[in-house]
Amino acid sequence: MIIVLVILALTAGLLVSRGPLHSQRLDLDASARSVAASLRLARSRAIAQGHPVTWFVGARGFSLDGAAPQALPRDVTSLAAGTIGFAPDGSSSGGHVILQGGSRRVSILVDWLTGRVQLAETH
Repeated sequence: MIIVLVILALTAGLLVSRGPLHSQRLDLDASARSVAASLRLARSRAIAQGHPVTWFVGARGFSLDGAAPQALPRDVTSLAAGTIGFAPDGSSSGGHVILQGGSRRVSILVDWLTGRVQLAETH
């Protein structure tokens, strides 16, 4: 009985010392969905409020219209910094955001004519 308790204690100690379990793939996918949602919100806000809205991405996070930046998980980075503007008619300056997590990359594409936001995995 004591041996079983010692084995359980060692196993629990290993799990606790390892920290929370997470997947780099899941972090990248969640970040890409969050960035895409923020871009869609920027477009919707420009249309609803009738004035241009600016969206910015940096290496470690992104922000909408000068608001406090939202940080990306530590194992996800944006490969380029830049700004995408949305006009009141729904169009945009166009562009793309590439997020990288490990060896995987995800592109978020913004169509300049329609402002449509799409996710695409790149290799």
